[in-house]
Amino acid sequence: MISVKSEKEMTAMRISNRIVAELLQALEGMVTPGINTLELDRFADDFIRTQGAVPAFKGYTVPGLPPYPAAICASVNSCIVHGIPSDHIILREGDIIGIDVGVYKDGFYGDSARTYRVGKVSAAAEKLLQTTRQALEKGIKAAREDARVGDISHAIGSFITSKGYYVADNLTGHGIGRQLHEEPMIPNIGFSGKGPRLKRGMTIAIEPMVNIGTNRVVERGWEFFVADDSLSAHFEHTVLITGDKAEILSSC
Repeated sequence: MISVKSEKEMTAMRISNRIVAELLQALEGMVTPGINTLELDRFADDFIRTQGAVPAFKGYTVPGLPPYPAAICASVNSCIVHGIPSDHIILREGDIIGIDVGVYKDGFYGDSARTYRVGKVSAAAEKLLQTTRQALEKGIKAAREDARVGDISHAIGSFITSKGYYVADNLTGHGIGRQLHEEPMIPNIGFSGKGPRLKRGMTIAIEPMVNIGTNRVVERGWEFFVADDSLSAHFEHTVLITGDKAEILSSC
C-alpha cells in the first residue's frame, strides 16, 4: 500500500529531510584528497545525533547480510551504492564519491544522496556527474499529481540512454515515510503511463544511478559495483507530490 501523508506528517518529513540536506552540504567541504571514508562517516554520525535524529542506515538489515555498520554509504568510483566506510579507503585527487544519507526523527525518515568530486576530476567524470544530476531533475519534473511511476522512470532512463550512459541494473528509488523503504518502487528506466498513479501527499525518493561502461552490476555483500569497473554516479532527492510540481524535501 502506498501511503499518503497528512499535513502533520508532511511537516515531520520536511524536518528529517532538512537534516539530510544540511549534512550533505556540510560534507562537501570535507571531501578532499587524503581523507578516509570512515572519517566522513564519524562526522555524519555525530552531525545526525546532534540534531536529535538517528542514522537510518546504521543497523539496517536485509536477509542474508549482517546489519549495515555505518551512518552513511560512501561509494567511490566504480562502487555504485552502499559502499561501506573504512579507514583503508583514502580519497585521492580525481576520485568521485557518492554519499548516501538517511536519518530517522520523530517517526519519519529522510533520504538523499550526492556524488562529489575529489579535487579536480577528469572530463569524463565531470560529464557523468552532470548527466546524473540532470537525470534526477528530469525525474523530479515528471513527479506530478495524477502522473504514473512509469513517467518518472521513462524521463530518467530515456535521458540517460540518450547521452550514451547506462542505468544500473535492478537498483531503484522507493517510497519513503514511516519506513525507510516503502511502496512504490521507482525504477530508473521504464515506460510512460505505466505503474501506480501518483497522488498528492505521497513522498518518494528518486535516485538515478548511472554507469559509464555497462548496465551490469556485481554485488559484493552490501556493496554494488559496475561490472566493468567503470565510473558510476548517484544523486537522490526525497520529494513530496503536491500538484504540477513536486516539492523537494531534501534541499537546503
